[in-house]
Amino acid sequence: MSTCLDTLKKENVSIGFVPTMGALHDGHLSLVEKGLSQNDIIVVSVFVNPTQFDNEEDLVKYPRTLEDDVKLLGTVSNSIIVYAPTVQDIYGEDIKSQFFVFDGLEHEMEGAFRDGHFDGVGTIVKRLFEIVKPEKAYFGEKDFQQLQIIRKLVEIYKIPVNIIGCAIHRAEDGLAMSSRNTRLTKKDREAAPFIYKTLLFAKEQFGIKSATKVTEWVEKQFKKQPLLELEYFTIADTKTLKPVKRKSKNKTYRAFIAVYAGDIRLIDNIALN
Repeated sequence: MSTCLDTLKKENVSIGFVPTMGALHDGHLSLVEKGLSQNDIIVVSVFVNPTQFDNEEDLVKYPRTLEDDVKLLGTVSNSIIVYAPTVQDIYGEDIKSQFFVFDGLEHEMEGAFRDGHFDGVGTIVKRLFEIVKPEKAYFGEKDFQQLQIIRKLVEIYKIPVNIIGCAIHRAEDGLAMSSRNTRLTKKDREAAPFIYKTLLFAKEQFGIKSATKVTEWVEKQFKKQPLLELEYFTIADTKTLKPVKRKSKNKTYRAFIAVYAGDIRLIDNIALN
């Protein structure tokens, strides 16, 4: 992979990068299309990273559809290189994460519920950046905490790549696109758009009510939903990811949510100001 890309770079070909875990959908394609508009070539990695799963069953069940993924990318452009390494290619025989400190970003929200998750994310993204050496890399804002952590990773390790955050791609009913959505039962899929509807109302309420009041309201709404179990709802500062205690006009905030629909865990977020 490195040899192939080094040859292209000598010809002044610009390289963009979209790292994925496969099971590609329209959300991934929106990142690829954004990358193609800004680069000559896009590298799309397809790699289910074992070190970012805190649940072994989730790792085993994660969809692996490489052949379909390659066909789907082929419908977009012929300027896409697919990089699908094995676990051994990336980790050798020592499949474990590097330990990272991301100035506390790693301890909030997802970090509090998924032990070691961001060590796994940092390990694989850093490794892929070393291999691909892209000029720009594209990440969706659905995983906004991950996006901020990757920006911090690049800052700490002085990695010469420009991180581009891209808007959340949603289904017509508002559900954020995710590879996990294909595993939802029919009833759970029908219930899941309630997550985004709640975020929209929370945004509306945030303009007139305190973060505490908005959070209490969201928690009450999910208690009325038999098919959806709220894991957390947090309103946080977009830079520090710390929960907001008192609103400030000089800061920007987002609402973050994690919900179980059956045994499928869904996350989403929305900008509030």
